[in-house]
Amino acid sequence: MRFYKYHALGNDYIVLNPADFPFWKLPNREQIRAICHRNYGLGSDGILWGPLPTNKAHFALRIFNPDGSEAEKSGNGLRIFSRFLFDQGFAAMPTFTIQTLGGIVQSVIKDGGRSITVAMGTVSFQSEKIPVAGLPREVINEKIAVHGREFTFCAATIGNPHCVILLPEVSASLAQTYGPDLETNPIFPHRTNVQFLHVIDRANIQIEIWERGAGYTLASGSSSSAAAAVAHKLGLVDQAVTVHMPGGKISIDIGPDFFIHMTGPVTRVAEGNLHIEMFSTKT
Repeated sequence: MRFYKYHALGNDYIVLNPADFPFWKLPNREQIRAICHRNYGLGSDGILWGPLPTNKAHFALRIFNPDGSEAEKSGNGLRIFSRFLFDQGFAAMPTFTIQTLGGIVQSVIKDGGRSITVAMGTVSFQSEKIPVAGLPREVINEKIAVHGREFTFCAATIGNPHCVILLPEVSASLAQTYGPDLETNPIFPHRTNVQFLHVIDRANIQIEIWERGAGYTLASGSSSSAAAAVAHKLGLVDQAVTVHMPGGKISIDIGPDFFIHMTGPVTRVAEGNLHIEMFSTKT
């Protein structure tokens, strides 16, 4: 039961190769929760299950949150999975494609795998694609109230849903206080990732992140992509944006029609074997 652990700016994932788990079709919710638990398991912000067979891309991937739910796409997860494919010799060339539930992306390995660019796809602000409840529309500068406080938000998808809130200042406590109720607000039928956004200047933004199914997170690639796209949509930043997060920085390039290229680091942490005894502990 082999595992591989990486982090991308403090956002850590466990990679499990299905070939090492022939008795698992997919990890179930209890197994995911046990592995990701910070005290009773290995500890991680999620599990990357792959490579899986596909005829639509070079590789396929399933992404699981630490609460056992499944994510459509993860920018940091995709960079980590790309590094894993490179490290293990699965990727014969430095450029390859990966199929996710949120669409197909292209990865480019740089600097021996320490930096990776992912073509994340096109950001949409359309309510029916994100999704956001209500009539079909672009979800830009709408109102939402939680804990007696009203926020102005924009919603976006880059294969997974995001709620971006622009503020003069952002903090970890802000994300931790309001993130849980924003994530589960009924206006978001599939729940949502939440970014609290501060625009520093036309080339730099700062975000604090509450990630759907994971909670407060030090860094996120898809959150960086969505927040930068919203800031550009509002006319506040140019096409090249550096996203500052507690875990570090990601570079976002916004192309025509809001097509996103994301570049950031990946660090290899550990590899080893899971023990079956882990799954006998209730989490």
